[in-house]
Amino acid sequence: MNDVAVRVEAGHELVRMRVWDRVVRNTHVLIALSIVVLSVTGFLIGHPVLVSPGPAGQRFITGTVKVVHFYAAIVFTLAVLSRILWMFVGKGHARWHEFLPFDRVRRTRILPTLGFYLFLRRRPPGGLGHNPLAGMSYVAVFGLYLVMIVTGVGLYAVDAAFGSPLRSMTAVLPIFGGAQGARWVHHVVMWLLLGFVVHHVYSAVLTAIVERNGTIDSIVTGYKWVPRAEAEADRKEPT
Repeated sequence: MNDVAVRVEAGHELVRMRVWDRVVRNTHVLIALSIVVLSVTGFLIGHPVLVSPGPAGQRFITGTVKVVHFYAAIVFTLAVLSRILWMFVGKGHARWHEFLPFDRVRRTRILPTLGFYLFLRRRPPGGLGHNPLAGMSYVAVFGLYLVMIVTGVGLYAVDAAFGSPLRSMTAVLPIFGGAQGARWVHHVVMWLLLGFVVHHVYSAVLTAIVERNGTIDSIVTGYKWVPRAEAEADRKEPT
C-alpha cells in the first residue's frame, strides 16, 4: 500500500481508498435528484398553485407538471432497479451483505453506532462501507422506493392511453384500496422519504465532521480517507 495517498489526522495515519464504485455513485445522484423533482411536481399536482392568464386549455400548466413528474419517475425507477440489481452483481461495498448485519462483526457495531448518533460516543466504530444501522435503514428505504414505484405506476395506469401496456398495472390498485388509497399511500411515503433525506444528510455531515474522512466527497469521487489498518483489513476480506 505504499503507492496510495497518505495523510496524518489527529495522530492517525489515513490512506485514500476507493469505497464506492461508479454505479453506486451514479444511482445515488439520480435517485436524489429525481426525489427532489418528484416531490416538487407532486406537490404541484396535488395542490396546483401555478396560474396564468388566459384559458387554461391553452396553457396546460398542470399537464406539463405531470409530464415532468412522469419522466422523473422513469429516472427514479430505473435508478432504483439498477441499484438493487447491482447489490447482487456488483462487488465490494456495493453488495447486499453491506445492508444486513449477517456477520458477527457488523452485529457488534450496531449499539456503538447508535451511541455515536446519540452523542454518547465520540467516534463511530470502524468500517469502510455502510455502517450496520445505515445498512438496515437502507433496506427499509428501498422498500419505500418500491412502494412509491408500484403506487405511482398504478396511478398513472388509470389515465394511460388505451392500448398502453401500463393500463394493466391498474391491477395493483385494489391492494391499496383503490386509486384514492394508492394516492394516499403515495403521499405518505413521500413524506417518509423526505424525512429520511433530512436524517441522511445530517448523519453524513456528522460523520464527515467527526471522522474527517471525506464522507460527503466520496459520493462524487468514490474515495474515503480511512485508517491504514482498516484499509488493509478491508483488502483482505472476500468481495
